[in-house]
Amino acid sequence: MEEKIMNTIIILVLAVILLCGLLSAEKKESLKGILLTKPFLSGLFIATALMQPYHTGPYFYLILAGLVFCFAGDICLAFFFNRKVFAAGLAFFLTGHVAYILAFFITSGINAVTWVSLAAVSILSAYVFIRLRPHLGPMMGPVIAYVAIISIMVVGAASFAVRQDFSVQARALVMAGSILFYVSDLFVARHRFVKKSILNRYAGLPMYFAAQFMLAFSVGMIP
Repeated sequence: MEEKIMNTIIILVLAVILLCGLLSAEKKESLKGILLTKPFLSGLFIATALMQPYHTGPYFYLILAGLVFCFAGDICLAFFFNRKVFAAGLAFFLTGHVAYILAFFITSGINAVTWVSLAAVSILSAYVFIRLRPHLGPMMGPVIAYVAIISIMVVGAASFAVRQDFSVQARALVMAGSILFYVSDLFVARHRFVKKSILNRYAGLPMYFAAQFMLAFSVGMIP
């Protein structure tokens, strides 16, 4: 138990150091700095999942697959100035979200909260899309697909969160992680399509990495 706590502290300290370095590189718009920090920080959430006392079931493998796809997406998004590479990054993230969706729904099934959360998230996502639409241009199709998938991911997390047969900690990690992921993507969209600002990175990146680490830690709590 003490070893697990120590490992968790080490992981989180390393993550904070790398995140600070990444934010500094983002402020300077230093591609070299980004590439020296972001891949290692993203790799760290994969390592975190592998270090958990996981059960070799669908939840673990699907979350791990999602983390790996998001790692690939992070590398692509480092080259944000290239539209094709940016689109590839969206594709990787979209695939990662599909893996998360499968993990949540296979584990939780569909319940009453699924439909309630679907209605609520659909309204919110429709509003987000309406605000983004004038800025999207040729990226409209990929963004529509991405908004739909991230919305379904949050619905899956909500369906999971009401399952009383899982621990409170596991449900909280999944729900909070999914919400933070959703909100962080709003800042990515704002930065890419509406207004480029370091404030988007300062807000979105900590949320994004916190979300990924929450999902990585959750694999040790799901049978």
